[in-house]
Amino acid sequence: MKSPFPGMDPYLEKHWRDVHSRLVHNAANAIQRQLTGGLRARIDERLIIEQDRQAKRAIFPDVQVIEHGLDGGVAVADVSGGVAIAEPLVLRLPTQERREGFVEIIDPASGGRVITLLEFISSANKAAGKAQRVYLEKQDEAIAAGVNLVEIDLTYGGSHVLLFHPAQIPRECRAVYFASVWRATSGPWRVEVYPIALRERLPAIRIPLRPEDRDVVLDLQDLIVRAYEEGRHDDIDYAAELDPPLAEEDRAWAAELLKDARSR
Repeated sequence: MKSPFPGMDPYLEKHWRDVHSRLVHNAANAIQRQLTGGLRARIDERLIIEQDRQAKRAIFPDVQVIEHGLDGGVAVADVSGGVAIAEPLVLRLPTQERREGFVEIIDPASGGRVITLLEFISSANKAAGKAQRVYLEKQDEAIAAGVNLVEIDLTYGGSHVLLFHPAQIPRECRAVYFASVWRATSGPWRVEVYPIALRERLPAIRIPLRPEDRDVVLDLQDLIVRAYEEGRHDDIDYAAELDPPLAEEDRAWAAELLKDARSR
C-alpha cells in the first residue's frame, strides 16, 4: 500500500525517528551515485543528552532514590560545636539520549574537508531545548566554515529553525513545508528556498558541491516514498487525530482524500 497523500504524508511525523533515519540513509545513497571528482557522501550523527522533564512527571509516581548521603551512609554527621550536618538523598534525574543523523559530502583528497552539509529537520530541532540549541550552533558553524548548507523541513509542528524566516516569503508562495539551500559562494545573505505544498508532489532540489562541480539533484518525493515503503508504514491509523492538527482548510482536504482512499 502506498501513502494516500500525493506528497508529504503528515501522519509520518508520528514515526519520525524511523522516517528520519531512512531519509538520511537514502539521501546519502542517492547523492553518492551522482558524485564525481573524488567526492564522497557520508552519514554522521550527533549525540544529544537532555533532561527529560516530561518523563520525570509521567514515569515516576514519586521519586527515585539511589543513594542515602554523599558517602552512601544514612547517619547524621556530628561536627564541632554540636551542629549536625544533614545527609541528602541523591536522586538520578531521567534523561533522554537522542542521536540525529545527517549527510556530509566530503573531499577525501583535501583531508576530508566538508563541502556540503545536508540536514533533515527533526521535531526535536523545532522544540525549545538542547536539541534546538545544538542544531542552531551547527548551522552557524557550517556558515562560518564556508560549508554549503541544505536544510529540509518536512515536519509540521514546532518553531521555524531554517536560515530564513517564513515572513520573508511572499504570501502567495508560503507553504506547509520548506527546503532551503545556502551556497558558500553566494555570500551570507542569499538563500534558495523551496516552498513545499501539502497537496502536491515533493520537489527535486539542487545540492551544491564545490564551485567547479555541477549540482547534484535530490528527489524528495522518491525519498518519502521509499521511507514509507521500507518502513512498512501502511499500518498507520489514518482515523487518528494529528498532533498538531493541520490548518482548517488542509484538514478538510485531508479528510476527503482519506475518505476516497478508504473507498477504493
